[in-house]
Amino acid sequence: MFGTNLLERRSKPERIADDAWHHLVSAVHTAGDNIRDTARSARHSSVGLADDAGDLMGSAADEARRRATRAFDALAGRRPALPWTLLISAALVGAAIGWAAGTAARAAGSHDRSVDDIEFVDVERSDSPAETDR
Repeated sequence: MFGTNLLERRSKPERIADDAWHHLVSAVHTAGDNIRDTARSARHSSVGLADDAGDLMGSAADEARRRATRAFDALAGRRPALPWTLLISAALVGAAIGWAAGTAARAAGSHDRSVDDIEFVDVERSDSPAETDR
């Protein structure tokens, strides 16, 4: 009872100020929640970007290490190793192309020539076998 009488006895400007204060606190809490959500989202996306950058830097560092090793070997007079995987794959591709060409040549060579040996008869000739006694 005592508390309700005090609230009722406040002046109108005090009540307006109190309402304004409550609205401000509510807005700050809402904005704070939005800011926290935005900060979380930014942190998650920045972690993803940092991971991508780390992967990129890792691959760049690996490439730099390979190049430095090759340069050191070249300065030491060592020849680079043969690219065996490239040589083997080129040999396999060549063998496949040769096999395909051989198969095509055999197929063309075994063509049935009896179709090409058709004898055409000229009916306009007098000594034509198609000429019958009339």
